[in-house]
Order: sequence, then C-alpha cells, then structure tokens
Amino acid sequence: MLSRRRLGTSLYAGVLFTVLGAVAWLSGQPFVFPSLGPSAFLLAFERTGDRGRLARIVASHGIGGVAGLLAYSLLGAGAALTATPPPHSATGLHLVASGVCSIVLTSWGLIATDTNHAPACATTLIVSLGLLSTPAQVAIIVASVVVLVVVHHVVIAGFERLVD
Repeated sequence: MLSRRRLGTSLYAGVLFTVLGAVAWLSGQPFVFPSLGPSAFLLAFERTGDRGRLARIVASHGIGGVAGLLAYSLLGAGAALTATPPPHSATGLHLVASGVCSIVLTSWGLIATDTNHAPACATTLIVSLGLLSTPAQVAIIVASVVVLVVVHHVVIAGFERLVD
C-alpha cells in the first residue's frame, strides 16, 4: 500500500510538471527539459515555501545555464550531442571538453554563491552539449525554473492558509 507521503509527493511533482508541460505545449518552446524533473521532485518531496531556498534553485539553474553557454561557446559551438559522435572525432572531443568545462564552472559557481542544487549540473550539460545552447534557450530554461518555483510557492502558501 502506498503511503500518503509517497502518493502526495508523486502527484504534486506531476502537478508542478503539468504546469510546465502546458506552458511548453502552448508556447511551442522548450519549457520542459530533463533537469526540471529532479527539481520538481525535490520541491514536491520537501514541500517548504522557504523563499531563500526557492531563490537558490532559480540561481543554481541560471548559473548552470550561463556556465554551459560559456563552455559551449568556447569549446563546442556548432556541435550537438543528438547522436553519439564517432570515436576519436573532433566533434566528440569538443563536446567532451565543453561538458567538462561546464561542470567545473557550474560546480565552482554553485559553491561560490552557496546555491547548491544538483539538478543545475544537468542543466549545464544540456546547454554545453548543444541541446539547448542559444542565449534565448538559456533564458527559457531560467524562465521555466521561475515558473516552477512560483507555482510551488503559490501552492504551498495556499495550503498554509488553509491549514491556519
């Protein structure tokens, strides 16, 4: 039998992701991407409305996006990991270098700003490996995270009002 905690967390993560899915579907823009799943899960699991924590989540994905964009621009521009590059290829080397650089930059940035949020390391790879690697796409990544945390904050605040 499922516990209320498991069921509640699962359903709430789905609700958070449904909002982003609707925005993506209506706009035709990539408002849904892999690193949002872990962020939605963490918000649903921990269920706090701590504004500092929510700001750190947004900042961490922003750091990951900018670090990924910088690494991609310097090392991987023009390549994309949509298929596995051939062994020993220049494309593969450029993407590996871009990915490594983005992880180093993101890790440094997260620690330096005390915004540790592991899903941001997935965001940086999404950008640095050429999957969402334009400034406009990085802006959409950050906007997606903002939508996620705002919806979470509104839901949690509403729930707290009901309980009080």
